[in-house]
Amino acid sequence: MGFVFNEEELKTTGTHTQFGIYGAPDIEAPNYNYPITPKENMLRMLRGEKPLWVPNQTLENNALQPLVMDDARARNFGGKDWFGIEWEYEPLTKAAMVKPGTRRLEDITDWRSLEFPDLSAIDWEKDYKERYEGKISEDRLTYFIIVNGFFERTADLTSFEDTFCYLLEEPEELTEFYNKLAEWHIELIKIAKEVYHADMILFHDDMGTQINTFFSPQIYKELFLPQYQKITKAAHDMGMYVCLHSCGCIGSLMPLIIEAGFDAWEGQDSSNDKKAIIDQYGKDLAQCTLYIIPADMSDEEAVADIHKRVDELGVTGRFACRLRDEKPDRKINLAHELYRYSRIKLAEE
Repeated sequence: MGFVFNEEELKTTGTHTQFGIYGAPDIEAPNYNYPITPKENMLRMLRGEKPLWVPNQTLENNALQPLVMDDARARNFGGKDWFGIEWEYEPLTKAAMVKPGTRRLEDITDWRSLEFPDLSAIDWEKDYKERYEGKISEDRLTYFIIVNGFFERTADLTSFEDTFCYLLEEPEELTEFYNKLAEWHIELIKIAKEVYHADMILFHDDMGTQINTFFSPQIYKELFLPQYQKITKAAHDMGMYVCLHSCGCIGSLMPLIIEAGFDAWEGQDSSNDKKAIIDQYGKDLAQCTLYIIPADMSDEEAVADIHKRVDELGVTGRFACRLRDEKPDRKINLAHELYRYSRIKLAEE
């Protein structure tokens, strides 16, 4: 069919609602005269087929994080999450952390005392109708955000220090806890599919520091791999993809993340060699990322950075990003530049 880039593709054809996530407000964003729908383009990337351009998830995905989920509300604004953990909002970082001094469980062996949230008690249908129905763009892939995965939940309930000890000293207790937590998450994933019509789950579980993983690949394999395989199988059986959001320097875990069945990884740019990882593992694992252009970067530098990102990652056809420009008065539309340059480069491949 050709699909040679034409500037007419960046002609606006209307607007759609981009739903606020992580505490951001909803906004109206432009639609463009793309040669295929943004959803089909994103699916091509996830399936390992050739997209026509690098998907910009900021404009081209429907991101859903319903605030009827106590976890979402607490993580975004502070307050108690689903398991009664108190979170405190920090305006400087525009995020919340577990309130200092909070400890929900004295010991992880007490996990049976936790009351797992009754997901059936939430009026999901009402939330969907009031906030999303009729507003979700059918031309865009819809993903549903779940925060506080297995490792994060353990640390939030107790402490990071003790969680490291539990990984070594209480594998049987953790396995029993994680078995129940996995079943509970699968219930939530089913709601994401049946009520919110999600195409993909974005599942959060940070697993590393700036320089290394929190634990060894062997611990991942013993404790987390079986649980993630349950999660991804359930989602796949429902016709959904699963992207793992996991910050930290976790390149050594990539083979296990693939074995766990994840379709994509949303990782931290500043602590990973993304090019080396996509070169080695891109065939089996797509990459998504929060791609921030800082305010102090000049227009010329920003354009050059986008070109480099496309040349190193985008041309593989296995890369998508949430582009965010932190300079409000920039003279160049960087979303247009990402689209234009990646369209041209991918057409050449």
